[in-house]
Amino acid sequence: MKKYTYTESKDTRSGFGAGLAELADKNPDVVALCADLIGSLKMEKFIEKAPERFFQIGIAEANMIGIAAGLAIEGKIPFTGTFANFSTGRVYDQIRQSVAYSDKNVKICASHAGLTLGEDGATHQILEDIGLMKMLPGMTVINTCDYNQTKAATIAIAEHHGPVYLRFGRPVIPVFTDENQTFEIGKAWMVNEGKDVTIVATGHLVWEAIKAGEILEAEGIDAEIINIHTIKPLDSEAILKSIKKTGCTVTAEEHNRLGGLGDSVAQVLTTEYYVPQEYVAVNDSFGESGSPAELMDKYGLNAEAIVKAVKKAISRK
Repeated sequence: MKKYTYTESKDTRSGFGAGLAELADKNPDVVALCADLIGSLKMEKFIEKAPERFFQIGIAEANMIGIAAGLAIEGKIPFTGTFANFSTGRVYDQIRQSVAYSDKNVKICASHAGLTLGEDGATHQILEDIGLMKMLPGMTVINTCDYNQTKAATIAIAEHHGPVYLRFGRPVIPVFTDENQTFEIGKAWMVNEGKDVTIVATGHLVWEAIKAGEILEAEGIDAEIINIHTIKPLDSEAILKSIKKTGCTVTAEEHNRLGGLGDSVAQVLTTEYYVPQEYVAVNDSFGESGSPAELMDKYGLNAEAIVKAVKKAISRK
């Protein structure tokens, strides 16, 4: 098992803020819009550098998407920012009609996704957003695993033409990817090569998959771990190459098991190369109030749950 260490922990939303601030200097066409959550989205540095390219829309998310679509028509590259629940569920009609349908170059950037929003509870903990967004034709869907990867992804999507949904979160997690990485949309990252099982993870669950891999190694199980940061377009080639070697897979995500990464992988398996698959995801329920760590444990989104799922998948070979 390849060893991953870290010297600090940061929230992925701060990676977005750092990437956006860098874009303020790099790309004069980048503009930022926020729905009254500047601090939560870490947009302060962008505003300091380019105040004339920032628009505070207030608590009017549908208007924010409409304004972003208009700015895109004029050649700007708008980055919208609010919580994932408000970025998707509240404004799905506007995204579908004004952005996706006409392939507008709008970057929908969503913080506080999943259960790790924590104490704000089920009304804010959207677990359906990946499914909502990946079903829109032409929408790119990205879910990053740490601060460095989120920063790199934020910079990369400015160069990608077309609508993008970039998902990140609030909790502080280990920073374990390369500070100077090149982010390739649609290209999976091989975290660890193995021969007994393929663990396909995304977002906060990538670090949990690494911890699970270490536990499994101690028990004589050699896990291949793949970071799927781009859920759409999915790197089916990387997944197929791995499962043809290992013969089973576990998908791990901070999302409802219906409509998320696991379903995308299952489509690949059923049409290309069927092997046993186990899901580590929220089992078709809403969340609740609690600390991020408590919720991840209660809903089975941790290294121990991945280890259990791996053993079950292997037993089904």
